[in-house]
Amino acid sequence: MASVYLDPEIETLPRAALGKLQGEKLARQVERVLRLSPFYRRKYAAAGIVSGLAIKHPEDIRKFPILAKAELREAQAAKPFFGDIATVPVGDFIETLSTTGTTGRPFHCVWTKNDLAYTHAVMRRTVWTMGIRPGDIVQNGFAYGLFVAGVNVHLACQQLGCLVVPIGATNTERHLDYLTGLKSTILFATPSFAMYLAERLKEAGIAPESLGLRIGCFGGEPGTAVPATRTKLEEGLGIDARDYYGLAEICPGMSPECEAKDGIHFCEDHLIAEVLDPETKEPVAEGETGVLVVTDLSREAMPLLRYWTNDLVRLSTERCACGRTHARAPGGIVGRGDDRINLKGAKFYPTQVENAVRALPDLAPEFRIVLDHDHARHSDTCTVRVELAPGKTAAGAALAALIAGVEAKLKAETGSSLAVEIVPTGSLERAMTKSKRVVDNRKPHGR
Repeated sequence: MASVYLDPEIETLPRAALGKLQGEKLARQVERVLRLSPFYRRKYAAAGIVSGLAIKHPEDIRKFPILAKAELREAQAAKPFFGDIATVPVGDFIETLSTTGTTGRPFHCVWTKNDLAYTHAVMRRTVWTMGIRPGDIVQNGFAYGLFVAGVNVHLACQQLGCLVVPIGATNTERHLDYLTGLKSTILFATPSFAMYLAERLKEAGIAPESLGLRIGCFGGEPGTAVPATRTKLEEGLGIDARDYYGLAEICPGMSPECEAKDGIHFCEDHLIAEVLDPETKEPVAEGETGVLVVTDLSREAMPLLRYWTNDLVRLSTERCACGRTHARAPGGIVGRGDDRINLKGAKFYPTQVENAVRALPDLAPEFRIVLDHDHARHSDTCTVRVELAPGKTAAGAALAALIAGVEAKLKAETGSSLAVEIVPTGSLERAMTKSKRVVDNRKPHGR
């Protein structure tokens, strides 16, 4: 029987030894960026740092300022194409990919030969953690092209000895053909695209148990760790659903969910994970929600130190039931800092609406959150648009009762009174990559 670990010694390393390793790698990384990167020399000099200080422990990273994505974009805009961030000559670059640009101008990432070797080693470990083994048929629904997830998942699984089907985040019919014909055993996709595939299979009358799938690895957006979404994915595809987190700027697949499903594991031999208060920028207590800040300890070409991801997590350093000692984030990514919706003093996240909608069997899984401003009443409004599940009908008193039930479920989940609008089944666009479920019409009015 194959081991649960690909690298048992490092994955179960005692916390004290792990911290010592992080401290040593951090000291080397800080020395490198100060010596080789004009961007970091300029940034740290502005903070009064001109040398590597005394670095022995991972906590010493707090002596350095936070790095925002806007700074990286500005550096690349000032000196196209890659800015002056890198710590190696351009001649050492062997690959460039980019972020998706969901929140602004794409950031161009570069890799050296050593970077690619490290990235693929990490991703072989992370996909193994999710249960992928040699001989699996891996159907890859992540985007290829300039986006990092598709190609790196492809190579990591291929290197493990899997048969990889590189369909990407398009061509739904081809995905269905391979799921039903080739009997792929593993599916990679965003939760939104996987949910759409489950809908299409149900419409076609194809039972999940007739497929060959056993594991779905879903990332690129929050969702898999949302209880109602996980249930729909597992029931709709007949799989064990695993959450998967990565960053194009650090490593595209750095945090997998193990069989215990008690949070995504961070590969702490290659990074430092902090969780900071979004306002004070100070560390929160373990178990409290804050913004994930990541320091890259292994990247050679363009390492990022104290990178503000804007992703919200809770951190636990307790040994997982699987035996791994590396820190993990129970509940996965709660949301993004800029996703939080403020409505008449109440605050909630789209993932809370997602959990409410997808827990209701009379509704299809897709939804939209529409924010407007009522100028007559000088207040913001929020309407959640939902669809009836295929084959469901409701009118008159039955429709009113259904809407009241949805509103009550939303109130219980978010703490806010949200209006509900039923729209025709299938009218809300399904996403193949990252979904955009919040429509904010307040912005043209300066809100």
